[in-house]
Amino acid sequence: MTDTAMATRNSLAIEDDWSGFVAGRYREGKSESEFRNYDAAVVPRVAEFYKTNHACQTLDFVLGKEEEYFALRKRAMSIWEAAEFLNTLVDESDPDTDLTQIEHLLQTSEAIRKDGHPRWMVLTGFIHDLGKVLCLYGEPQWAVVGDTFPVGCAYSDTIVFPEYFAQNPDMGVAEYQTQYGIYEPNCGLNNVHMSWGHDAYVAHVVRDYLPEPALYMLRYHSFYAWHQQGAYQHLVSDHDKEMLPWVKKFNPYDLYSKGAAKPNVKELKPWYDELIAEFFPDKLDW
Repeated sequence: MTDTAMATRNSLAIEDDWSGFVAGRYREGKSESEFRNYDAAVVPRVAEFYKTNHACQTLDFVLGKEEEYFALRKRAMSIWEAAEFLNTLVDESDPDTDLTQIEHLLQTSEAIRKDGHPRWMVLTGFIHDLGKVLCLYGEPQWAVVGDTFPVGCAYSDTIVFPEYFAQNPDMGVAEYQTQYGIYEPNCGLNNVHMSWGHDAYVAHVVRDYLPEPALYMLRYHSFYAWHQQGAYQHLVSDHDKEMLPWVKKFNPYDLYSKGAAKPNVKELKPWYDELIAEFFPDKLDW
């Protein structure tokens, strides 16, 4: 197996472990003792992932990635081309699973469609993970997936594995460890720099084409400290609170759709081609 193939396989294994961990962590009906069971021995690969993530997601790192990627100069792709590009992540995947990235996206969007939600929300389900093309640009997993959180202010203890922030250089910057840090009270999440990952990237790519609730779903679906734990109320605005129900509405479809039947991509593609054309131009800047 080539080095590239091995890296891809390792990346998928980490992502699968993380996805399973998140789904279990936030499933409904968990007892308090279960909910706080973040012991590294239970999910060692996820724990190692968060050690790196929490140590490296500094404010300077995030600002650098925002400058690099928000310029949207990587390539021009249609939505479907981006999904097919993302699909290359599974070329050397574990032989025990044959679920492609497109199939996971369709599982999510089809579950949303089945429940009768608006067409824009179905489309949001289909594109919500497209920002993971960051992996194909060479970004490491810790800068692509995982729970997201504000940088430039004190970390909430509701963030998973908060003890791992001890190795983050920002812990040595006094201003960044105050409640508000570099921000103003109730400044609104649009003014807050989040740890870098696929959420912020895809939301920025489609920011001119989808309604605001969709953009909140995309940008904050991994911000569990806010939408599941209620943290960072001192930074959110009244408008953020108005948008929160949309994020919470979307979250179960992302977490719990993976057990659904494998979708037939060929049969579904014409319907999604029409849906994509309704909202997006032929090509978008990525």
